[in-house]
Amino acid sequence: MMEDPVAFDCGNDRLFGIVHGTPKTSRRGVLVVVGGPQYRAGSHRQFVLLARYLADHGIPVMRFDYRGMGDSEGERVPFDRIDNDINAAIDAFTEHCPDLQEVVIWGLCDAASAAVFYACQDKRVTGMVLLNPWVFTEQGSARTYLKHYYLQRILNKDLWRKIIHLEFDYKQSFSSFLTMLREAGSGNGQHDKENKAQEEPRNTALSLPDRMYECLERSTCPVLLILSGNDLTADEFRELIKSDRRWQKLMKQQRITRYDLNEADHTFSTARWRDQVAAWTVDWVKE
Repeated sequence: MMEDPVAFDCGNDRLFGIVHGTPKTSRRGVLVVVGGPQYRAGSHRQFVLLARYLADHGIPVMRFDYRGMGDSEGERVPFDRIDNDINAAIDAFTEHCPDLQEVVIWGLCDAASAAVFYACQDKRVTGMVLLNPWVFTEQGSARTYLKHYYLQRILNKDLWRKIIHLEFDYKQSFSSFLTMLREAGSGNGQHDKENKAQEEPRNTALSLPDRMYECLERSTCPVLLILSGNDLTADEFRELIKSDRRWQKLMKQQRITRYDLNEADHTFSTARWRDQVAAWTVDWVKE
């Protein structure tokens, strides 16, 4: 297996990554963008194992640390401000693998969101694999927490055991519950839809879900969407789709393929879940 370290510049900072090559040339490769705070190995070495699996199936892969993460230099930048890092990584990837004509960006959590922000700007990006995209808002998070976390807690035997044995902290729990109710009921600011068409994709006056929608709609890339069933981040994304007709319409586009891995947690931490994600990725990229 061919695994080559690469070093490349992003502004005045030096970034580092690993390219997983293949014996035969390939016109399409996968760039793994890391979600923070972690580095290019990934949780449970997921990115290493994914890259080796893809390379073993003839798909070259590059995984790297963006500024301020892992071995790379510089101050850490927010996930929605790593366009330059991704651009520099694609430059390095295509230089190392000169036969590459297409790059698929693969990202988990806020790296998936970063991929959405970047893809519409670069014609070299011809696809995205998005796992549990980060669409956090205080209101959306609170509603998701109330619906999914508190409902599970009510049905939890350990909770009732604590109540029966007077080990339950009523004051703290009710305080937390009331805070969630206030946040869930608060407005997140409605924007004039007539002006939205004139907004730039990275206009930070929009909420994170609105910014992602604008960029994803402008992109023509095929998308593989993978959602965990046991993850509040994925739950919040599902709730966003259910509550917004624009997202519902977007998700019905033929270019978007969706899989739900119902038992999986946020980082797909078992071998079975990780292998399923890798298999879906290989099949979709080759298609």
